[in-house]
Amino acid sequence: QALFTAFGNGDGNAGYTQSPGWRMTVLQQRDENASAAVFETTSRSRPSSRNPAVTSVAMFIYGLSGGGAQRRCLTLASGFADRGLNVDLVVVNPEGPLAAEFPDTVRLVTLDGTAGTVLTRMQRRVNVRGLQTLMSTWSLARYLRRVRPRVLLSAASHVNLVSVWARRFAGVPVPLVLRASNHPSGNPELWPRGGDTIRRTLRWMAGRVYPWADGVIAVSQGVADEVARLTGLPPAAITTIYNPVVTPDLVRKAAELIDHPWFGPGEPPVLLGAGTLKIQKDFSTLIRAFARVRAQRPARLIILGEGSQRQRLQSLIHSLGLDGDVDMPGFEANPYAWMARADLFVLSSAWEGLPGALIEALACGCPVVSTDCPSGPAEILQGGVYGPLVPVGDDQLMADAIMSVLDQPPDPCRQRARAAFFSLDSAIDRYLEVLERVAGTTLK
Repeated sequence: QALFTAFGNGDGNAGYTQSPGWRMTVLQQRDENASAAVFETTSRSRPSSRNPAVTSVAMFIYGLSGGGAQRRCLTLASGFADRGLNVDLVVVNPEGPLAAEFPDTVRLVTLDGTAGTVLTRMQRRVNVRGLQTLMSTWSLARYLRRVRPRVLLSAASHVNLVSVWARRFAGVPVPLVLRASNHPSGNPELWPRGGDTIRRTLRWMAGRVYPWADGVIAVSQGVADEVARLTGLPPAAITTIYNPVVTPDLVRKAAELIDHPWFGPGEPPVLLGAGTLKIQKDFSTLIRAFARVRAQRPARLIILGEGSQRQRLQSLIHSLGLDGDVDMPGFEANPYAWMARADLFVLSSAWEGLPGALIEALACGCPVVSTDCPSGPAEILQGGVYGPLVPVGDDQLMADAIMSVLDQPPDPCRQRARAAFFSLDSAIDRYLEVLERVAGTTLK
């Protein structure tokens, strides 16, 4: 499990249930070694222009949880479909809060089955993302043999190793592009156990596996540099493409109303954090920084998201006497309305790839403070031009930066102008350049 989540974004399955209205059709296939379901496809409609016999792009990701990597994957899939491509989004787990946002123009394919019935039973019993993804390798290989997409985009770091192995097992000439969505080394000292061993193993595996792909895309220059260092790939072999974050849908949702008493007239300023409640996001440092701010002035803190660290964070809030000033309402499908009304957004992460939440806050005109973590924030904020950068884990300097920005907030129009750099259209153009180059043909 650690090997797969450490090279990815660390999101886990938070126990969400499948959204109502889904209908799944199981497509059966038998071969010499297995008698299991190969994959399931949703009954969602396809674009009228789609030729069912041709899949232009297959995108592979673990599931539809509410993390940034998953949200960016849906944005890319929808963007490809809007350009006239036939897109399959291939997942291990179709459940999660983003299921309600799944685009009708994209076909959802759910992998099911492994190399044998014993592993199939194990997979259904074990609710661990890394192991489930690993055990879907053979099923992904069978999907590639059956569907033969023109190109496979492994859409997040945590599935890249499985994608490479599945393509090799499939034995078909499907071009493969890996998308490095997170900093591959991160801050291993914060991993629960075995950080050094995991880091050495990852470097060994990545150095041998990544060169098997036909192309590599990194979501930031910091990620690209680290992938090159770990794998030995020449920098020219890795294309940096910033995530498509700013869309018309974001602007529309930012204007929606929210029902929370802390945003009423005359209330103290509200600080906002957002993300999966896990070690990577380091919300404990944000809470400690907020305690320092609260000791100096009235303020409140809202943290949007759900995850395994909830109880630990709530205990920290209670121990600091902040119960009445910190709210953790859980996952919010529309964080943009909160960002548009908050007085300050704080990114406290220990590591990232290219933090979409930071860009989203800028797009909503919200002032920001961020850790200078590897990687992404320094590139987004241009070294601190659009918001202070503070060292990872330093709650005192974070508190100082928060109070400084609250005293002198930046021009919202300037924040939005910076966010516009991370638009959907420019990202889709660059992705298509890479995908069509490795495919050797246009994808329409």
